[in-house]
Amino acid sequence: MRETPLSNCERQFLLKAIEEKKRLDGRQTYDYRNIKITFGTDYGCCVVDVGKTRVLAQVSCELVAPKDNRPTEGIMFINLELSPMASPAFESGRQSELHVTLNRLLERCLRNSKCLDTESLCVVSGEKVWKIRIDVHVLNHDGNIMDAASIAAITALCHFRRPDVGIQGEEVTIYTPEERDLIPLSIYHMPVSVSFSFFQQGTFLLVDPCEREERVMDGLLVIAMNKHREICSIQSSGGIMLLKEQVLRCSKIASVKVCEITELINKALENDRKVRKEGGKFGFAESMAKERITALKSEIAPVEMIDIEEKAEDIICRTGAPCDTVPSPVVRAPGTGQVGEGLQNAWGLDEMEEEEEEEEDDIEQGGPEKQPESETITSKKGDVVVISDSEEEEVVILHQGVEVKDFREEMSSGQKQATSASKKKKKKRKLAH
Repeated sequence: MRETPLSNCERQFLLKAIEEKKRLDGRQTYDYRNIKITFGTDYGCCVVDVGKTRVLAQVSCELVAPKDNRPTEGIMFINLELSPMASPAFESGRQSELHVTLNRLLERCLRNSKCLDTESLCVVSGEKVWKIRIDVHVLNHDGNIMDAASIAAITALCHFRRPDVGIQGEEVTIYTPEERDLIPLSIYHMPVSVSFSFFQQGTFLLVDPCEREERVMDGLLVIAMNKHREICSIQSSGGIMLLKEQVLRCSKIASVKVCEITELINKALENDRKVRKEGGKFGFAESMAKERITALKSEIAPVEMIDIEEKAEDIICRTGAPCDTVPSPVVRAPGTGQVGEGLQNAWGLDEMEEEEEEEEDDIEQGGPEKQPESETITSKKGDVVVISDSEEEEVVILHQGVEVKDFREEMSSGQKQATSASKKKKKKRKLAH
């Protein structure tokens, strides 16, 4: 599957940003992306992240026959794989031009620089030697695969441990880790490659280009160097002509970057060595960020238990004695309870008191009670209809066989009973106050 080409607008935007010394991810011209190194549970397995570019390196070994021209030297084999998982542009089972170029660069960086002591890998001269195999898998491609692959390969070599070997006559015995401790490889130096991309025929220079910057660059310069400022390999691609001053300038920048990366690798190896020695947790699972919900998780706070009895007595003495009696609950309504006095409901009491006071004043004055004017209508069948002129809703009362006088007497007797009941309530409230 071919990669999606950049549009003219994107290309012009990238070139214009590079002219203004700006980059898509906010880095400066000579800045590297964040580099992260993690190790697996086995020796010789590590993952290197350079920004979003991720590379896995695995080192293994086996006993094989040596080469005829070098019977006392071991063999180092490097294999690089670009899987479609890293980018849709990579095809499985087919070596692209990028694949061949990266593989050759790795071999020149590691094998041709003699970073590994191959003579220490000899077991029996001319018969048995160790073959060290380095498998580099690109897991995600976001630019600058070469730098990430070189860091992963040399870190895996430094982290790898081979089994010990015993020779008795013509028999070669390989001991397990339980029988004898594993033996690290003899590493002379740590070569690390640094990539430089050029734009507009070498006018502008960037370190550690990302994937989009690699699409618009005119040329690429890769310098492999160790911390002793020894150039292990150098390669220029893209067909641009570089001046001597430009190459020297890039070599100076590479020496600074290589020292920083080498220090980072040594710190990662030392931390992994300490964790394994102390028996702590290690591996890829421990290095992953734990994305968990911690809303219900509380940290354990340390509590001082010194002189706890004396402090408890002081606190008890300062506080007052608890109340022995507890007020009994007051039941306001069935199914409810209340402790304490609470608040009285004063809703509508003011209006009721005013009405009762007016009625008492009328009774004391002895004035005739005003009865609402009403009209009586007698139907042909003898029913009495009383119609009131009050402001309230109209009330129609139908009585069969009852005269109007009896109805008025019943109304007057009911009003007298209501006034007497209201007087009794008023007296009780005054006594209560």
